[in-house]
Amino acid sequence: MADFILEVLLDAGIDTLKMIPFLFLAYLVIEYVEHHQSKRLEKALTGQSKYGFLTGAALGVFPQCGFSAMAANLYASKVITVGTLVAVFISTSDEAIPMLFAAPGQAGIMLKLVGLKVVFAAIAGFLIDFVLKKLIPIGLGGYENSVSDCDCHEHNERDSVLLAAVKHTVHITLYIFLFSLVIGFVVEWIGMDTIKAFLSSIGPWQLLVAGIVGFIPNCAASIMLTQLYIEGGLAFSAAVTGLCTGAGVGILVLFKQNRNWKENLCILALVYIFSVLAGLAVMMLGM
Repeated sequence: MADFILEVLLDAGIDTLKMIPFLFLAYLVIEYVEHHQSKRLEKALTGQSKYGFLTGAALGVFPQCGFSAMAANLYASKVITVGTLVAVFISTSDEAIPMLFAAPGQAGIMLKLVGLKVVFAAIAGFLIDFVLKKLIPIGLGGYENSVSDCDCHEHNERDSVLLAAVKHTVHITLYIFLFSLVIGFVVEWIGMDTIKAFLSSIGPWQLLVAGIVGFIPNCAASIMLTQLYIEGGLAFSAAVTGLCTGAGVGILVLFKQNRNWKENLCILALVYIFSVLAGLAVMMLGM
């Protein structure tokens, strides 16, 4: 039992440590925006631009989950629209891109995955912000504040950009570490092989299950889904669905910073629905 606990602690610690540099960079950018009111970034990413979801879809492609954390923070202060947030979440790939890039013969698949995720993320963002806006519960849509009004870090006004970013990084890192411990114990207790065998045995239902697995808020989900696809245990359509819901640490930050849990669950439902539809589209097109 002691070895089991130690292994989970080490895994959670290592996974968390690997996130810190990118998290710090993400929060440094956010703090810089707050302090210096960068109008260019504000117009591109926030509701002042009608097409912020396009920027969100493009930024999310970067092979880490730092931009999803940034988007969750900005959304928590109503600085970006829900369509932009969902676009970032869907396009986020976490570890999938470097894994596919490193795997023999998978470079073409990597490019196809990136392209599909950007397209589906942009479509989802457009539909949410324009077509479905009236059907979305109050509080989810619309631009309310400016970046200068964003107070999503709860830092002292006298803090410098660097100090504020450090404080917030430490805060969120501790939160992620504790959550990763819980996830680690569940995965170790059930067994990764058992989870993989289950996914491989359910056929077309892989889409729905892979989408749920993708919500695991650390790199374990994207690694497992990508590796399973590479090994032939998961259809490409299911991999697309799971990797579209895989917003990584952004989900943790959303629930930590936005206190309206019903709103958060609605956002995750939107991400899930559009991710499953993306997988279905891939399946129907025979990709």
